[in-house]
Amino acid sequence: MHIVDGKSTATHAPTIGAYQVNSAYHRRVVFPRELGNSTSRQLNDAAPTVVVPVGSTEQHGPHLPLDTDTRIAAAVADAVVARLSTGDSAKDAAHWVIAPAVAYGASGEHEGFAGTVSIGTPVLAELLTEFARSACRWAPRVVFVNGHGGNVGALRRAVTLLRYEGRDVAWCPCPARNADAHAGHTETSVLLHLSPDVVRQDERVPGNRAPLSELMPQMLRGGVAAVSSLGVLGDPTTATADEGRKIFAEMVDACAGRILRWAPDSGGMLT
Repeated sequence: MHIVDGKSTATHAPTIGAYQVNSAYHRRVVFPRELGNSTSRQLNDAAPTVVVPVGSTEQHGPHLPLDTDTRIAAAVADAVVARLSTGDSAKDAAHWVIAPAVAYGASGEHEGFAGTVSIGTPVLAELLTEFARSACRWAPRVVFVNGHGGNVGALRRAVTLLRYEGRDVAWCPCPARNADAHAGHTETSVLLHLSPDVVRQDERVPGNRAPLSELMPQMLRGGVAAVSSLGVLGDPTTATADEGRKIFAEMVDACAGRILRWAPDSGGMLT
């Protein structure tokens, strides 16, 4: 109730969308996009889909930071939620919330390099399983946005079990056509677009450019260090920010489309 020129005028707070009514004070509360910035009361009636970036902490050659995969997964998740939150109705904005990234993954193939911290497939699968079991008590859906290929086994294991248990959980890759394997043209281009200040330009040197299928037997025995002393599979010297912008847009388009279709395959991956 407001008093204007001695007269009372009633105001009605919206009850849906990006704004929720504070039942105690009848004032509008902006619905945050990030889980960490939310309150329990804001989430009570929101029924959001929880979007969880999953990355790694592992070597990415001499020129990229250890959190490269996490940066990319988090940026893709953020861009996807921003897109999905801009529907015809403001109600759409309350349907998506981003959880803090899972920054440690299954990176055993990189343990020949300092800085890598791998928790392995069984532990990662257990972490993702327990995360979703808990989140699904208040969120009808959970989707993991994956930025590291080594996490796929854990994601399949966890999400298959969760879906068997009746929880609507899925996972989505960050795909890029014709991508090289690791810390090469693709990832370096994306980082030049997202975080140019963290790319050590003078440290960019070509790594092993053989097809991954040829390298896998050696990598299975000795990890990435067995095929590249630099930890680079591909050629980062050809990377550009403009190319990174295009690759990132492709990742976001693909991920957003998969989430909107919501058609998980037998391993829980959205197709």
